[in-house]
Amino acid sequence: MDALLLIFGVISFSLVSVLVGLLGARRKIGFGWSFLISAVTTPLIGLIVTLLFDKLPAGERKWGCLGTLLAIIAIAALTIILFGVISAATA
Repeated sequence: MDALLLIFGVISFSLVSVLVGLLGARRKIGFGWSFLISAVTTPLIGLIVTLLFDKLPAGERKWGCLGTLLAIIAIAALTIILFGVISAATA
């Protein structure tokens, strides 16, 4: 039961971080930095930081190669940590 609760928490945390990143894609901070700040701290802090940046003109989006790469690395790290915790809990 504890492993399922942990899995639900990590997945929820990751999805909310992605939502904050999508909000950041329409701001000068960009998707990658918004997502990374949300994933490293908390989504609430990431949301506050993201909202401090100005919106991009005319509904443009700022994805950026570096930001996307950092987001993929963060998701991979969270997945590896999750599998490590699950394997330790079941052992």
